[in-house]
Amino acid sequence: MKIQNLLFVLIALFGLGFNANAQTTQKEVVTKQVKQNARINDGVRSGELTPAEAKKLKQQQRDINRTKRAAKADGVVTRKEKAVIKHKQNRASANIARKKNNEQTR
Repeated sequence: MKIQNLLFVLIALFGLGFNANAQTTQKEVVTKQVKQNARINDGVRSGELTPAEAKKLKQQQRDINRTKRAAKADGVVTRKEKAVIKHKQNRASANIARKKNNEQTR
């Protein structure tokens, strides 16, 4: 009986840890998206981004949002879908930095 209880507790703890990890990942994705949008808006305000650059960067952000919605559509976001979203966010972040630091200004 004690072994069954111990096994039940271990399974419950594992399940809670997995759920907490999934929520943390989702929060990180949302936080990164918010920060990227703020960087784009700051670049527009400061003149570091031209209107055309800002438009392309915002299109990239919309594409990431579409990818996130599609991943959540079936109720389960797989590791592969998470990896695709993270990769797109990393590319977007690099594009923001590159466009903000190029020689083009408003």
